Amino acid sequence: MIDASKQLFYDNLKRNNGATDRALAETIQSIAMLGISRTDFFTKAAFYGGTALRMLYGLDRFSEDLDFSLIKTGLENFKFDSYFNAVADELEAFGFNVDINLKVKKIISPIESAFIKANTRVHVLQAGVPDVIASTIHRNAVCKVKIEIDTDPPGGAEYDVSYIDDPVPFTVKTYSPSALFAGKMDAMLSRGWLKRVKGRDWYDFAFFVRKKIPLLLGHLEERLRQKKIYTSGNQLTEDEFKLMLNERIKTVNLEAAKQDVSPFLRDPREVDIWSIDYFSHVMNNILIR
Repeated sequence: MIDASKQLFYDNLKRNNGATDRALAETIQSIAMLGISRTDFFTKAAFYGGTALRMLYGLDRFSEDLDFSLIKTGLENFKFDSYFNAVADELEAFGFNVDINLKVKKIISPIESAFIKANTRVHVLQAGVPDVIASTIHRNAVCKVKIEIDTDPPGGAEYDVSYIDDPVPFTVKTYSPSALFAGKMDAMLSRGWLKRVKGRDWYDFAFFVRKKIPLLLGHLEERLRQKKIYTSGNQLTEDEFKLMLNERIKTVNLEAAKQDVSPFLRDPREVDIWSIDYFSHVMNNILIR
């Protein structure tokens, strides 16, 4: 298993242009997912978010977190931290010594969070990275992988069973591509109302459209209603959605969006094209379900 984790690390290192911290984080993500898959977790929850897009659909950017959502509300017996030992045991079997701690909530929220923490330098050396490179990493540097779960999921989602091949083949339950797209549109529109910009949302938006993945409009409506962004008594229509999105496109600070996403890209020149006209073009190519 140690050899498998080393190979996975070096594959991730190559894809991340030699960035050891990202290669280590992605290696931990994959092994943590394997550990979770060996439990009953995916009978209760589904994988979604940017890391799901990277692992399952080839999104070409770094993603920091592992995001999950319960499949339905009312699972009073669900305990997020009850799965942490399985994750830690799997990582240990692959040569990683980690700590996993549930984050204490400061406000009432349906989101539960935890961090998987590992010493970056120790594990990079164990992977066989030359000392001359490992010596540039502070001995106390910590690799953190955030894991989150939404315990109050919006309705209308669709799910798939998907396969991840590394470090060994295993299955996961995930949001369907169209439901993932709805989740991304929810993030873009809700963060927009809060006057925040996250370039990773905009990068992923263009990715969905290029891949010709249709948007699950009903699920987006449920998400926007949950946040009280859409409150009409009528069903959300394609025209209403595009009016909302067009308003967001016209008001977004694209320079701030570029600065946010560029560190997560292998080639930051990918976002040189970004403009209001470009995203209007992307919007006009959205497929709706």
